Amino acid sequence: MTVKRILSEKGGNVVTISPTASLADAAKLLAERRIGALVVTGAGDRVVGIVSERDIVRILASRGAAGLGVSLTDVMTRKVVTCEPSATVSAVMEQMTAGKFRHVPVLDGEKLTGIISIGDVVKLRLHEMEREQIALRDYIQTA
Repeated sequence: MTVKRILSEKGGNVVTISPTASLADAAKLLAERRIGALVVTGAGDRVVGIVSERDIVRILASRGAAGLGVSLTDVMTRKVVTCEPSATVSAVMEQMTAGKFRHVPVLDGEKLTGIISIGDVVKLRLHEMEREQIALRDYIQTA
């Protein structure tokens, strides 16, 4: 199973934000869209970072309310782990587990084509398990 399959069901819409936006802007956008991470894009829509709910909580814990005025340039994760649409879901799950992150932007070359979350991966695995269970039940009933 590949990331492309997840995107074919979920769609390729990615909410992005500018690196010059404030942490408050990011928090507001996350809340409005009911999502857990924003891809930070620079010139030419190139991925330059990612900011998640966890990042916001960490800044608020260390800086208090003053942290909301900080620019994303100062707090975003710059080393963004990405994948290609052809990546296997198992490989991405391993990356998420090893890196302890929950969102992976999907790049086709340099172009941002989607984002997958741990929730997307779990949903896919549950559907696979349900299909396997039905197939096994059918096999047992016909044997």
